[in-house]
Amino acid sequence: MTDGQKKNSLRLFGQPKMAALLFLGFSSGLPLYLTKTTLQAWMTTAGVSLTTIGVFSLLNAPYSLKFAWAPFLDRFVPPFLGRRRGWILITQVLLLLAIAAMSFHDPKTGLYALGANALVIAFLSASQDISIDAYRTDVLVDREMGPGTSTYVLGYRIALILTGWLALRLADRLPWQTVYLIMSALMLVGVVTVFRAPEPYLKDARPRSLSEAIVKPFQDFFSRAGIITGILMLVFIVLYKFPDSLTDTMKTSFLLKTGFTQTQIGDALGLAGLIATIVGGISAGFVIIRLGVNKSLWIFAVFEGLSNITYYALSLSGLNHSLMLLAVVTENFGVGLVSAGLLAYMMSLCNKRFSATQFALLSSLMGASRDILTAPSGKLAEVLGWPGFFIVAMAATIPVLALLPFIAPWGDEMPRGAATIDPDPTMPSAPVAASEFSE
Repeated sequence: MTDGQKKNSLRLFGQPKMAALLFLGFSSGLPLYLTKTTLQAWMTTAGVSLTTIGVFSLLNAPYSLKFAWAPFLDRFVPPFLGRRRGWILITQVLLLLAIAAMSFHDPKTGLYALGANALVIAFLSASQDISIDAYRTDVLVDREMGPGTSTYVLGYRIALILTGWLALRLADRLPWQTVYLIMSALMLVGVVTVFRAPEPYLKDARPRSLSEAIVKPFQDFFSRAGIITGILMLVFIVLYKFPDSLTDTMKTSFLLKTGFTQTQIGDALGLAGLIATIVGGISAGFVIIRLGVNKSLWIFAVFEGLSNITYYALSLSGLNHSLMLLAVVTENFGVGLVSAGLLAYMMSLCNKRFSATQFALLSSLMGASRDILTAPSGKLAEVLGWPGFFIVAMAATIPVLALLPFIAPWGDEMPRGAATIDPDPTMPSAPVAASEFSE
């Protein structure tokens, strides 16, 4: 990349809207681990079985079903802060209260009540994601998608690491109930941000009725992609992050059962993992700027599959702290890559008039691999053992690579079925033209 191209890339990252996306990404990522990995650690230390922990991932089903109520958020506008920011604020305040309510539960004596509260958090978190995803899709144009998604992913991953690293370190010193109370206060980051973030520009009018908000997004999507290609695109989204989702679902239990302490795991995720996430997320943005969405999807998928080799090696070696750090670094770097790549891909498919509904449908499918297809992961680990489990995680990349030629051909600039992106005349800085990145 030439000096001029580097300056243009940095100019994209330096826009004020990127700061808003960083903190909104943090707000979006904060609740996920509190009903997943962090909750998994709490349940593991409380003596809950691996099978039950695996089944608990079904409580995150709202992430996979959020397309059902997304049209409501496309159609109606709160009486404050506009269509996108208004809904973001409402869900953030409710999430703060719901996460704080987790301090009243105990897995040993009230597993069902704990599960019910986790389900409420998952629903509110999925609703927040609908609005933030739509906001990000609406506010970014053209070559901003690469840096925009990587900045968002960076904030998102920082939240996941804090709810892992900080929560696990605190859990060695404080009751888990107190830990959740502290985590709830971090939602204030998003609350403050939403008041400063600009409302995105919308060229076309929002849906005129709820029925139009439900039907039109699907008609628009399949009219661009075609039925067969459209179905393949949806299957691709389900499978793209599945290898990472398998590993992510059981990695905390794997590390604990291997013999690592909660503090060691928290330090690895919070220090080495944070650095790797920053490098991976920013690297993804530059790769997408330079190579485009299609080539990036290919490169990131290959890395995703190979990254599980480190966990496989750790499962064979046992208690090896250096290898554990390498596994965490490799995984977090890969997640930064594939998350940014998949988000940029899904954003390219969304019509801004229906971005909440269309992105919710696409991200619901992404969530299906994380929250539903991974439900048997605990049983899979028990039956195959940890080495066999990580081999399966590596092999899960094969279907993704088989679909890529039909979804995002290597030689094309944009994926098949991509939507037309209109420039935003209200923003102070214009996007950088693709020609500025040519040789």
